[in-house]
Amino acid sequence: MRFQPIIVPGWKNSGPGHWQTLWEQTLPHAVRVPQQDWEHPDPHAWISTLASTIEAARWPALLIAHSLGCIAVAALPVPLRSKVAGALLVAPADIERPGAHPDLARFAPIPRRPLGFQSVVVASDNDPCCQLARAREFAEDWGSRLVVLEGAGHINADSGLDAWPQGQKLYGALRRRAVWRIVPPARRIAPVADYAPM
Repeated sequence: MRFQPIIVPGWKNSGPGHWQTLWEQTLPHAVRVPQQDWEHPDPHAWISTLASTIEAARWPALLIAHSLGCIAVAALPVPLRSKVAGALLVAPADIERPGAHPDLARFAPIPRRPLGFQSVVVASDNDPCCQLARAREFAEDWGSRLVVLEGAGHINADSGLDAWPQGQKLYGALRRRAVWRIVPPARRIAPVADYAPM
């Protein structure tokens, strides 16, 4: 089964040393969500752009989200979720935390309903943007598997992960599970020609 990898960066985009950018350069057919304003994100525009990118995909989408991008994924319209095969949700930003930047707080409240597709939340035990207990709550509410990294900060370029081989393994495992979720269309049975009841 073929999938469309879609890179969903967070606030201020992912720079050249970020694992998302390195994955985009190596994953076949990967595309990055093209937000118009990375510095001052508008929730409606961000979610609409993500939705349009998924709609345009030729194959079921595998979302690779980071930080605020995870919140945008959780806010996708329910009818669109049937086009998503799975999501790797890395370091979801707790935009409801005290002191969150106003541009991020505009995305509140964080959607807490089940996503309806295969997903993995990857969190760090020392992420300044989201306490581990909150990430655990998100994973439980979204119906996601939780993977905890030790001392990885916000799991970004500053974390020194380079191409993040561990994350690539998580993505590969997610992709294999997503295959099981996709139901092929039923075979069409041609009508019987010139049938006459006895």
